[in-house]
Amino acid sequence: MTRSVQALAYARPSALESSQVGASLGLETAGGLTPRGAEAHPRFFAGFLSAPRIAARGLLAVADVAAARYYQRTLAASLDPVVTGNGDRLRFESFSGCCGVYARLDVLREGLEGERTGHGTTNVDVNNPLRDALSRITADDPLHLRVGPEELAVTTLDGPVVEKKVPLPDRWLRGFAEAQVASAGFDLRAELSAAQAVAFLRSLPRGSGNAARGAQWVVASGSTLRPTTRPVPGAVCLPGPERLVALQRVLRHATALRVYGPPVADGAPVASAWEVVLPGMRLTLTLSPDAARGFSGEGGVLEALATDEAAADAELVSVLLAWEPTIEPATLAEQSGLSVERVRAALTRLGTAGRVGYDLADAAYFHRELPYDADRAERHNPRLVAARELAGAGAVSLDGAVAYVASGDRRYQVRESDGALTCTCQWWADYLGKRGPCKHALAVTMVRRGATVAGGVR
Repeated sequence: MTRSVQALAYARPSALESSQVGASLGLETAGGLTPRGAEAHPRFFAGFLSAPRIAARGLLAVADVAAARYYQRTLAASLDPVVTGNGDRLRFESFSGCCGVYARLDVLREGLEGERTGHGTTNVDVNNPLRDALSRITADDPLHLRVGPEELAVTTLDGPVVEKKVPLPDRWLRGFAEAQVASAGFDLRAELSAAQAVAFLRSLPRGSGNAARGAQWVVASGSTLRPTTRPVPGAVCLPGPERLVALQRVLRHATALRVYGPPVADGAPVASAWEVVLPGMRLTLTLSPDAARGFSGEGGVLEALATDEAAADAELVSVLLAWEPTIEPATLAEQSGLSVERVRAALTRLGTAGRVGYDLADAAYFHRELPYDADRAERHNPRLVAARELAGAGAVSLDGAVAYVASGDRRYQVRESDGALTCTCQWWADYLGKRGPCKHALAVTMVRRGATVAGGVR
């Protein structure tokens, strides 16, 4: 597995401090991007939280996921959560070490009392002493929140005094992108009241070892969810229910639970998202289709990465992004002169570089810039790299709707029908397109669309 070391430099540790005028939560930031460009310690917010106790528990839930490995658990460092300022809200995001769970806490406008939220993305320090302090917040006494350095210290920082070095695997980066792509295909399947949400989530198993294999299914029934033995229409997959344990942090404050999932085509497990609605906030966990299977291998972004057209479109669309909390593809299509379909493909490609995410409650993309070299996830994607090598080596020959790909000592047939490609390789036989295209189908796509690859187009 390809990985690098990510160095996070903070001016000081984040801390919860008390004084005569009240408590103050200072979340320190590392290097990130803002509308002004790269900044060592960007400042996004200074003001009060309308529900301090709930916000503290929500932030702890995001940190729980960052530190967790729900499958084949090992002791490993975790990457500090990512925070994005979108002008009207703060978004705290994390991804589990096993690449199977994506978490996001959205602190909305009504959850913040203070100056307008800034724009940009960076990592935020969540250390063990801070976690202990946050867990001790039991009342909603006024709590001042600062995301970034003190105002007077912004221009006087002498340099970082706290540095964390953590492994950053390529599959973790790909997973971040795949989770966003999966979410964009979800619909709201059920909404439970606070009481029903608490009853349902507390009934789920809380395993102490590896998350259980195999998918469970639930379906809306009146005002609650009930198990179903088969994925009937409207059912939602619940793969590894133990992976929802982080939601327990905020259950007592929930006002509703929203459950999202894709249309059910067959009995194969699929991803799902579980959103707890809180006063002024939302906490969402998105689960991969299987506890033993991270998002990184789902292949949902590969089609958008396979052509030069998508690359050019993404470059154009990226210029039009302005840290909006919601991105409207129709508006971008009008501004760019592209079709809505091409804009969506461009947004998918931008997602592979961590430049957009997807918000299920708003049913819209949002702009962020992950604070690390997420482009590496595209460059090192195994299937994409192999497909470019095949196309560049002249291994693809076209014959109408049929193409032949020479790979090793085998020759595979790739056929197009109703815009979809099928292949005679073992990958296709195993997954039938459910985990994205195989390398042979990707190579055919590149050649048909005239993508530039090593060695030229054949």
